[in-house]
Amino acid sequence: MRRRLRRARSEEGVTLIELLVASTMGVLVMGAVAMLVITTLKDQPKISGQAQNVTTARWVLERLTHEIRNGVSVDSANSSESQLSFQTYVRHSTCGGTATLASSAAAIKCQVTYTCTATACSRKESAPNTFTGTARPVFSGIDSSKVFTYVPNKSQATYVKVTLTLPNPGGTGSLTISDGASLRNATLGY
Repeated sequence: MRRRLRRARSEEGVTLIELLVASTMGVLVMGAVAMLVITTLKDQPKISGQAQNVTTARWVLERLTHEIRNGVSVDSANSSESQLSFQTYVRHSTCGGTATLASSAAAIKCQVTYTCTATACSRKESAPNTFTGTARPVFSGIDSSKVFTYVPNKSQATYVKVTLTLPNPGGTGSLTISDGASLRNATLGY
């Protein structure tokens, strides 16, 4: 029995002060974790929106370079860093129409014009060598209207570089997404 009493006396517990200090530290750690979670939840919609904007920019860039590759010629009269007008083959039944051709039908040649402002780009499709038609918005959320670069120059362009400048998700500077394409049908002429 004496051994048991000695063992009971030698086992130490926690004092009230130690318990209070440990509880306070636990509350502080949990408070810091809660602040991190709240901040993350508040920033998530903004981050998701910016990620969607980058994904859309990549899709627009891919579509644009695909159309340029099918291009026949760049119209130098309307070409600037904020506008690209070129003849290309499209899979519509009429220029400017929305009906898609059957896979067995040949693509038709149309005039496609992309116009970009400091915040958005639009696309217009019309008959070759005409520049009328309805401009349809393609993309918004850019920081610069300087989107197109021509090689060797505007009047003899065989390669078009496309650069979309987006607001940086980090908040400073800008994010640039770029690609380019050669007009592989340029030898077909008008």
